[in-house]
Formats: sequence, structure tokens, C-alpha cells
Amino acid sequence: MFRGCRIPLCGCFGNPGDSDLGPAQARVGDEPETEPEEEKEKGAAVPRRFGWEEVEIATSSVVGEGGTSTVYLARLPDSSLAAVKLHRPSERLHRAFRQELNVLLRLRHPHIVRLVGYCDERVWIAIAEEEGALVFEYLPKGSLHEQLHGEGSGEVLPWARRMAIAHQVAQALEYLHDGCDPQVVHGDVKSANVLLDARMEAKLCDFGSARVGFSAAVAPPRSGRVMVVGSPGYVDPHYLRSGMVSKKSDVYSFGVLLLELVTGEEAFDAERERRLTAEMAPVLRDPEGRTAEAVDVGLGGAYDFGEAAAMLATAAACLGNNPGLRPTMAEVVGMLRATASASIAAVAARLGGKTES
Repeated sequence: MFRGCRIPLCGCFGNPGDSDLGPAQARVGDEPETEPEEEKEKGAAVPRRFGWEEVEIATSSVVGEGGTSTVYLARLPDSSLAAVKLHRPSERLHRAFRQELNVLLRLRHPHIVRLVGYCDERVWIAIAEEEGALVFEYLPKGSLHEQLHGEGSGEVLPWARRMAIAHQVAQALEYLHDGCDPQVVHGDVKSANVLLDARMEAKLCDFGSARVGFSAAVAPPRSGRVMVVGSPGYVDPHYLRSGMVSKKSDVYSFGVLLLELVTGEEAFDAERERRLTAEMAPVLRDPEGRTAEAVDVGLGGAYDFGEAAAMLATAAACLGNNPGLRPTMAEVVGMLRATASASIAAVAARLGGKTES
């Protein structure tokens, strides 16, 4: 698939058991973290190292382009589909690839995209050096951004599915913040980094901006220069002011994601230079009183008012100016769970039924 010829310099969605490759020799000081022993004991699928030639043979068309990588559709030997993320060449991006790989090898969660395998050989393609391929499970419904903003099937994402996605992404972030050792800050939570499987279940992806081992905050570099992490419309203003990255930065970005789910509007409109958080500021000061004017008109009124109001209130808490006063993701998961329970109880009451305790 890739252009030109390959010259190995040294010695991406499906089933890792498809590869017959034995363990390859990694470069000294450049090898990924060891495979978690507990995963081996549980019989979980462990990501495998693939050879470049096998990756090249499997890949076909381009299905996505990012600022630092290209994503190809691939078909593995058992005919299952996969997605291969190929990083572009540069020393900085090579470090980003190693960082993302080492983070992904630590993660096992139903709402985080599953790493099937990887290739860390360096090869020459035409006149450019390419390195770093990540092989992921294939998620056929694309991204939440595509589904919400008219780039997918063209159908409006139903309210119940939006609620489910919010809860699933929150659970993934709670796992990163509290269920990993060391803890992980994602760093780029946005609708384009939420992928949807065949059942429209959400999976968080793209850990190229992730930070590992940060239980509180990370100080800015001594030079005072801050390398912005995140995407326009989602970046925590406190981070922009201070250069301090923390789990509460993810909480802020998740609050923006909640606004997207409720309103159906994009987080940032470059043409109009409009941020959704600024546009929704009056609503966030009075979530319950102004819910009706905020909800996506494309839903045609097919939504639960109580859930929408609670989602906006949760978004307002996540978007607070003081990071210390924002909820943790564990608290956010509890809020969303309580919102769904309250909705069920309200429906039962209207029907004259009783809810289970």
C-alpha cells in the first residue's frame, strides 16, 4: 500500500492472534513497557509486535488524517478488519509514538479503544523515513464528531444514545484517573477522539497527548514556554494561563463534550471564531431554567427534559474556572448515574409504577 520501496533500518483493529511473528528484538532503551502479567493470567488478548511487511500487506485505503498521523483501513489474515495508525517521520513524533504506545500497553477498559498490536521498525518509504504503526480494533461507526455534526449517516443521534455515550466516556476517564497505576491524564478529550463500534458503544482513543503518573498537576517547563496540549474549544483556560496539566483539565474538556451532546453544536467554529462554552455561558448559569433553548433542535423534542437539565448542570460544574472546585471523574460518573436513575423513577411515577430500591 505504502509508496516506494522499503529499507528496514533495524530490527492496526482485529485479533492479535492472527500474527505468526515471534518476539522481535527491540532497540536498546527504546522498547515498550513489558506486557502486564495480570493480563496474561486472565487470558486477555495482549498486543503483539508486527513486522513492517505484514502491516504494509494488510493495509489498503486511507480512512483518516491527523496532524501527526494517517489512519489506514487494514484486513488481517483472518479477514477481520483493523485500523492502522501510521505516524509521520520526525524525532519529536517518534517520541510521541513511543509515549502513546507505552500508555496504550497499560490500558484495558471496555470504553477505551483496544490496541491489537504495533510495529516499531524504522523503514524508508520513497525518500522519507517512516516509523511507528499502531494497530487497533476496527470501529465501523466512526467518531462521535461525525455522528453529531452531520459527517456520518446523516441521521440525528438519539437522546438515549447521547446519554449512554456520556456515561461511557466518563467511565473511561474515571478509569484513567483512578483505576490506572500510575494514573493517566488523557490530554485531548473531544468528540473526534470518541469512536463508536457497531452497537454505537463509545470508546475513547488517541493517547498521543497523554501524561502518565500525574496524581495532581504538572508544572510548566522551566523555560516558561507552554506547549499547548488539547484542541480548540476544549482546552482548559486554567491550563492556558498556568501551563499546569492535571486530571481536572480532562474534566473541563469532558464538560465541553457534554455541551456538544446536549446542543448538537461544535465545540469550536473556526469560521465564526466561536467557542461553544462562551455561547452557552448564560445557559450554564441557569441550566434548568434555560434547558429547552439549549437542546439540539434536530432532536425534534424527543429528549428527556430532566436528563438534559442535569447534563447541563454537570457540564457547568466541570467547566468551573477554579479547577479545585471541579468534580472528579468519579463524581461525574455518579452524577450521570443518578441522572439516569432519576429519569427512570420519574417515568415510573408518571406510569403509576414503583421503582426498585
